[in-house]
Amino acid sequence: MFEKLGLTRMAQALAAHSGSKLEVVARNVANADTPGFRAMDVADFQDAYGERVGLALRHTRPGHFVSDPSQIIPQVPNGVGMAPNGNDVSLDQQMMKAIEARQSHEMALAVYRSTSAIVRTSLGRGN
Repeated sequence: MFEKLGLTRMAQALAAHSGSKLEVVARNVANADTPGFRAMDVADFQDAYGERVGLALRHTRPGHFVSDPSQIIPQVPNGVGMAPNGNDVSLDQQMMKAIEARQSHEMALAVYRSTSAIVRTSLGRGN
């Protein structure tokens, strides 16, 4: 039932995006000492979500967009400065990205919880 609501689809996509971002950050941190390793990142959620749902191309009426959160989130190179061994992972930058991903995930969960509470209340089931 909840998957039919656009807001919950977007919250689900944000949670998936945050998980993908944390996965990439973890891989970057794990390879911080690997010679020649290039740091990666995922595209911003607004860009990745907009491309996946085809905001410019797919809509049934103005202001109504169809989403498909099943597509893979693209990864892009994102190093800051090259170390002498050819590695460009900045642990400080990766920690900031991990914090941003955690906050995005928490926001997605809060939206999902709020939407669930609204639906339960509208059905007369309360909290």
